[in-house]
Amino acid sequence: MQPNPLFTERHATSLSSMPGPQVSEPGMRIRFWGVRGSIPTPGPATVEYGGNTSCLEVRVGGQIIILDAGTGLRRLGRELLAEFGKQPLDLTLLLTHTHWDHIQGLPFFLPLYQEQNRLRILGYEGARHGLENVLKSQMESPYFPIGLKELPGNIQVEELKDMQFSLGSVEVAAFRAYHPGMCVGYRLSFEGSSVAFFPDNELHCEGATAGANTTSIREHLTRMNNDDLGRFVRGADVLIMDTQYDRDEYSRHVGWGHGCVDAVVEVALNSQVKQLFLFHHDPDHDDLKIAAMEATAKDLVKERKGKLQVEAAREGAMVRIALKR
Repeated sequence: MQPNPLFTERHATSLSSMPGPQVSEPGMRIRFWGVRGSIPTPGPATVEYGGNTSCLEVRVGGQIIILDAGTGLRRLGRELLAEFGKQPLDLTLLLTHTHWDHIQGLPFFLPLYQEQNRLRILGYEGARHGLENVLKSQMESPYFPIGLKELPGNIQVEELKDMQFSLGSVEVAAFRAYHPGMCVGYRLSFEGSSVAFFPDNELHCEGATAGANTTSIREHLTRMNNDDLGRFVRGADVLIMDTQYDRDEYSRHVGWGHGCVDAVVEVALNSQVKQLFLFHHDPDHDDLKIAAMEATAKDLVKERKGKLQVEAAREGAMVRIALKR
């Protein structure tokens, strides 16, 4: 069988670009399209922060870079078509990992259904059969009526090996996250500005209690030392990180691969991050709970007399990072 030229897998440390729409954004523009963890949670209790799973759009260096393909990707696709019409889109998708809540929006991404558009999907090995097969499998019969290879759009899948690479003028670094399976966080840097994205990651939370069955996990987290990740995100203009649990909840979920808000705030403060967004909201957390966790995080900053700005991520919110000249 001849390989489909529109769907290829290859190793890469840099990418060339096709002609695409003119994206003129000074500095970086980040927009949240999905901020929830694990499973979509629509309903009246989540309207303020949103119920779609992980998806961000970053416009930088004349490019549109997408971080994760959770259910928020569907709305992003509709907005892109409304903005650019029939102009060819040249998009890059960086996957942190291939758990369902980070890829389940891909079959509903409308730009893939138009042949003039191109999507480059970059990620690390999702399973022993490779990234391409993981992405194809969720669209196989009987799960979905059309396969990924059958879509009209020009799709390229690239399984990364290197932890540093470039997308045009944007420098990208990856860091292995503490989460089940192969999972990374990314840092995107452009002309002195940077954003770091860790949607699924567990840090050691000092003082959190844990049951006897999680003692070895807690010891492992302690040995990992939060300083390693702190060095990676040091000085970032924006840090978007998994804060699924408060301290009490985390004590019951040690080793699950998700973050405690106290530990994340501590790392952000110690690393001189400028702005922190609480992310991967627990599916059982309503708007009131998320607002309370945001307030707790701000109190922790105040106790340390820090300058860190903290917000809970909201669907549709936009953040701009000015260039440093």
